[in-house]
Formats: sequence, structure tokens, C-alpha cells
Amino acid sequence: MRIIIVDDEMLARGVVREYLAAHADVEVVAECANGFEAVKAITELAPDLVFLDIQMPKLDGFEVAELAGSKTRYIFATAYDQYAIRAFEFHALDYLLKPFSQQRFDQALAHARANSGKGGDVVAQMVREASTRHKPLGRVLIRDGAKVHVISADKIEHIEAQDDYVQIRSEGKSYLKNQRLAELEEQLDGEQFLRIHRSWIVNIAFVERIEQATKDSHVAILRDGSRVPVSRSGYQRIRTVIQ
Repeated sequence: MRIIIVDDEMLARGVVREYLAAHADVEVVAECANGFEAVKAITELAPDLVFLDIQMPKLDGFEVAELAGSKTRYIFATAYDQYAIRAFEFHALDYLLKPFSQQRFDQALAHARANSGKGGDVVAQMVREASTRHKPLGRVLIRDGAKVHVISADKIEHIEAQDDYVQIRSEGKSYLKNQRLAELEEQLDGEQFLRIHRSWIVNIAFVERIEQATKDSHVAILRDGSRVPVSRSGYQRIRTVIQ
């Protein structure tokens, strides 16, 4: 069993490594001290199991699970039990409450072995369900090869659907995220973001005005001069908030 250990505390990583030493059939293929390292290592090394701390700077454990994809299996670890329910929403194989004993650790590892091969698409579904239940999003995570972009929701200007992707515009840059527009719409703050067209969502704070484009159509003019099409139903919605 190939394993990655993720924890921002060196001593905590050491405890997991020490407990794993009692099991001859495991190999620690990487240790990561932060979420960015973890996403890169999980993506490149495709481990069988990840021991993943939840509370970490920059990216927390749940954000790592979202970015790293659907095929990885996790045992979450944290000093705070309020995360337990959400951990299992991410289809965690187990949940370790720090400080945990060798016996409790061995139970979690045995559980992982017993469930070998299960997960995959189920994990992906659980990640999606968990992210929609815990809304609105304060930031959006985008994986771009080995890079991870963390975009504050407040700085998103508009979002355009592009097949199974969305193009997010923020601070003069565009980012492509593998997600459906309807799914992202559910996660964002409905009082801040408005779907004004079947393919477009705008951040109301960036809308300067609404103009009539033709006899039967309108466009939203944003602060940077961008022109976003407005459907008939979208016009009815936006004119109630843009005077």
C-alpha cells in the first residue's frame, strides 16, 4: 500500500510515520507540509491512501481533497472533532482525532485495507455534494497543471460556461475550471452573484449599468468595459437589483 502523509506539523507527520513502521506492507511515497505540496504529490504519485490533516494554512484538507481528484482515498486527521461529519461527506475511510493511539491508527489502516478498491466515482460525487452543502464559497480553487490558483469570490467579475468548464474572470485574468456553471452557481452567494444568461453569471458589484443592445436584447456593462449578454429572464432578475 503506497501512502502519502500530509500535515503541516513535523511532529504529527513523525507520529504517523512511526505508526506505519509497524506495518511491513506499506510504503510512504511522500510527506507534505502544506496543501499545495499535497495536491502536487497526490496528482503525480497516485497513492493508495492519504493520511490528511484538515487544518492547514493556505489550503485545508477538504480543499486538497477537492483539487486532488476523485480516485484517492483519505483518512482525515485533526485535533477538532467538529470536522467529523464533513470528513465523511468527503467519503473518508476513517477519521482520526488527535492525539490518537497506535491501536486506533491500526484500526483505521485495517479499515482502509478492507475497503481497498472502493471509492472512485463515489468520492467525486461526495465531494460535489459536500461542497454544495457548505455554501456560499468564500473562494474558488482552480488547478492548472502543477499550479493551484486560489481566487477570492469577492474578486470574481464574471463567469462564462464553456461546455463542461467555466471561465472565471478575476483581476484582469481568466481561469478555466473543470466544473458545470449550474454547479458553481449553487455554491456561490446568491445575493452577490446573478445568472443573467444561460451561459453567464456576473458579480453584481462589478456591473456598472445595463444597456439595450437591440430591440429585444440587453447587455450588462462591467467596470472593465466587458459586455455580457443578458437574456430576457436575466433582465427581469437584474433590473430589480441594478437601478
